[in-house]
Amino acid sequence: MTDVAPGYDHITCAIGGTLAAVSGADFLCYVTPAEHFGLPDLSDVQEGVIAARIAAHAADLAKWNGKAWAWDNAMARARKDLNWPEQLKLAIDPVKAFEYRSKKNKPEDEACSMCGDYCAVKIVGQYLEEHKRKKP
Repeated sequence: MTDVAPGYDHITCAIGGTLAAVSGADFLCYVTPAEHFGLPDLSDVQEGVIAARIAAHAADLAKWNGKAWAWDNAMARARKDLNWPEQLKLAIDPVKAFEYRSKKNKPEDEACSMCGDYCAVKIVGQYLEEHKRKKP
């Protein structure tokens, strides 16, 4: 896709891979962030494989694949409900998602530490719940 992002070749490859898959490619190769620098280690391989999986999933969405849309919609519902266990279960890389969630939030936090009390999802959910109860 582009050649100006050394160290991020897995991302540029994923962008190109999505375009290729949408255009009809049935097989995507993975590229690691270490590409053109040296032999990848296990972490580099994992990053490359996950990037390729994201590319394939994005292409499936673009091609209106029902299973892909069901997975994305399930994640959207879990995010809307602030259902962290379900979000972690549905994540393309549950281990990395769990590590981020654990490192940046307390277990009892309903919203994430990015938004905290100003979480738009939480505020809108509370508003809608409040107005649902007021309807005659």
